[in-house]
Amino acid sequence: MRRTSLAGNALLLIASISVGTSAVAQQNGQEGVAAVLSAYKSAVERLDITGTDQLFAPDAVVVESGKVEGNFGAYRDHHLGPELKEFKSFAFGDYEVDIRLEGPIAVATETYTYRIVLKSDEAIERLGVATSVLKWDGQAWRIISTHSSSRKPKQPAS
Repeated sequence: MRRTSLAGNALLLIASISVGTSAVAQQNGQEGVAAVLSAYKSAVERLDITGTDQLFAPDAVVVESGKVEGNFGAYRDHHLGPELKEFKSFAFGDYEVDIRLEGPIAVATETYTYRIVLKSDEAIERLGVATSVLKWDGQAWRIISTHSSSRKPKQPAS
């Protein structure tokens, strides 16, 4: 199992911006898995998920907060894409990922906080967790299943 810090992912983020999402996904091993997850996270933070479909298998399953969204194309077109258009900003914080390799399969558990600022200037803060399963297809890591959920942080006692 490997825990990658936010600083480590910053390096992967720089690599993903420099060489593109498909090249990053071609790194074999845990570094490749972390790079795929980082590239996706970075795209969400930029509010621009163009090209992220390359990070997902065509038949990938996306589950978010108790709802099966379908494959990534359906999720992108009917949920995530329209949602991002309503945001001024999206920022992850306290990001950590544990990655376990099982042959050509990787299981990744991400924990994080996130802060969304809507175009109306309303801010939304959440604690989040995601579990993703990726498969090495001989050329690249692709997400085949991802399940994310979030909740409001507990308010400090007065």
